Amino acid sequence: MSDVRVIIQRDSEREERVVTTGTTAAALFDGDRSIVAARVGGQLKDLAYEVAEGDEVEPVEITSQDGLDILRHSTAHVMAQAVQELFPEAKLGIGPPIKDGFYYDFDVETPFHPDDLKRIEKKMQEIIKRGQKFSRRPVTDEAAREELAAEPYKLELIGLKGSAADAAEGASAEVGAGELTIYDNLDAKSGELCWRDLCRGPHLPTTRNIPAFKLMRSAAAYWRGSERNPQLQRIYGTAWPTKDELKAYLDFLVEAEKRDHRKLGSELDLFSFPDELGSGLAVFHPKGGIIRREMEAYSRKRHEEADYEFVNTPHITKAKLFETSGHLPHYMEGMFPPMEFEGQDYYLKAMNCPMHNLIFKARGRSYRELPLRLFEFGTVYRYEKSGVVHGLTRARGFTQDDSHIYCTREQAPDELDSLLTFVLDLLRDYGLNDFYLELSTRDDSDKFIGTDEQWAEATDLLRQAAEKQGLELVMDPGGAAYYGPKISVQAKDAIGRTWQMSTIQVDFNQPARFELEYTAADGSRQQPIMLHRALFGSIERFFAVLLEHYAGAFPVWLAPVQAVGIPIGDSHVPYLEEFAAEAKAKGLRVDVDSSSDRMQKKIRNAQRAKIPFMIIAGDDDMAAGAVSFRYRDGSQKNGIPKAEAIAEILDAVERRIQV
Repeated sequence: MSDVRVIIQRDSEREERVVTTGTTAAALFDGDRSIVAARVGGQLKDLAYEVAEGDEVEPVEITSQDGLDILRHSTAHVMAQAVQELFPEAKLGIGPPIKDGFYYDFDVETPFHPDDLKRIEKKMQEIIKRGQKFSRRPVTDEAAREELAAEPYKLELIGLKGSAADAAEGASAEVGAGELTIYDNLDAKSGELCWRDLCRGPHLPTTRNIPAFKLMRSAAAYWRGSERNPQLQRIYGTAWPTKDELKAYLDFLVEAEKRDHRKLGSELDLFSFPDELGSGLAVFHPKGGIIRREMEAYSRKRHEEADYEFVNTPHITKAKLFETSGHLPHYMEGMFPPMEFEGQDYYLKAMNCPMHNLIFKARGRSYRELPLRLFEFGTVYRYEKSGVVHGLTRARGFTQDDSHIYCTREQAPDELDSLLTFVLDLLRDYGLNDFYLELSTRDDSDKFIGTDEQWAEATDLLRQAAEKQGLELVMDPGGAAYYGPKISVQAKDAIGRTWQMSTIQVDFNQPARFELEYTAADGSRQQPIMLHRALFGSIERFFAVLLEHYAGAFPVWLAPVQAVGIPIGDSHVPYLEEFAAEAKAKGLRVDVDSSSDRMQKKIRNAQRAKIPFMIIAGDDDMAAGAVSFRYRDGSQKNGIPKAEAIAEILDAVERRIQV
């Protein structure tokens, strides 16, 4: 038997090893149960892969992102096997790994019931204990069609093959552009076939390598995401390398549910989504309006200090504007259908940048005016599919805090540097402090416009600005907008979730499409560079992020009610109303609970409303011209002179601190 020479790559260490022909990747890492697959020449392989001469082999640990995806996709296969054992008529859709879990779509006559999920979970445990082997088997298209003749959705994917990944979300887990493969689940003892599925792999060695999982819920989902296709039943699940990690994730979900902005928005009377308006369209109630006003007012103040100029633009426009900008050919699916009148098509505004270009173009511009920083709280409308609309975070109507900066090529590096610093500092003022940056670039798709040279220059400008911040920079190939690359600020909230916040884009293309020019110092006509920037993304989405970050307990400067007076008895109401009037004269938002409820119930009501300060007064307080503070955490401070009490609240507002 001949020998083969391979390289084992672990982090920065390279080990050359000579092994016999037929040696598997598993044998290279024998005894290390944390390794579930191998990366060979950049491609993920099962541990059963037989290494070849010159292979560079890197172990894939179950805790890595690739390892987690393999674990979760393998668990999805086990779930599908369990479903077909319990519901033999079920037809298979797609079952990819997703963030923190997996799903699988099934065509069944009756929607799944929570009790069905319990049965499926029990059956999965049985399959896992059997230790069935995941075995990869290449097949021709014809053989795959023959084997899967009873699976119409799999046959459709085989027909799409190389384009399947684009035609259906998650299909890349099943079908690629190369050869087709089927994964057989084989009995551990006899080797007999237990179940099979069309899949690219890789998978865990056996079902026993699935340490901890749980099925979460079921929901309806259209095949390939289109409402024109059959509606399937989707089961979501999660899987983790250890039971402790599974428990931690489930605990996290409980905390996240408590913080759900839709739930808190209703409980705290901040906003709602009336059916009469339509899906994805919110109305803000008075208390929510206060928070929004304070968010916008502080942002406006900071922008004024940074020499931004405020503009306003209409909500609809002729179609030609979006044809010029390139949005109609590249973004039409995300826009509401046109309205026809006076012989022309009009569109609801889906973005503000084309209208800002018209403001720049309204008169001649000199280099002395640049950089020109235009800013607008501009409401836009986007046709989000009903399945992705999610409260304030994915809405159909929302207001962007949108700015567009027009500058010279020479000004662009410094402008991007100061712009990114401005964005990060402002987000910190709202209480977000844990960031990393993501740089989205183009790929070979034909959706991108402009020359390679322009894209290279724009990408390099953004990279330089990002690197100056000293934050982690993550690449996102292919994630750019059609007209230019972008940096997005990714922020972690109080429970560790990551949210995309601000985006900054460098655009050579729209200035060219709109024929924007300025007069340079030498009298020549030059084209400006355009920088797109949304700081919050949208007011509504940022509102939701802060609401969940603070779990509804906003810092004092944002709280709709900053303090509430709670009298010990009815006779103390006038005294607290006098205190509230003095506080309001200083610009504070203070109420007095003069209801007939008992004092302890008033305190509970204030706690449920997450009001930062409770101002309690009784006979002793009145006699001393003082009040008592009760804080959110239940602690109390007594006998504070009224002026000092107001000063403490004012200080918390001015320093934007949490109490």
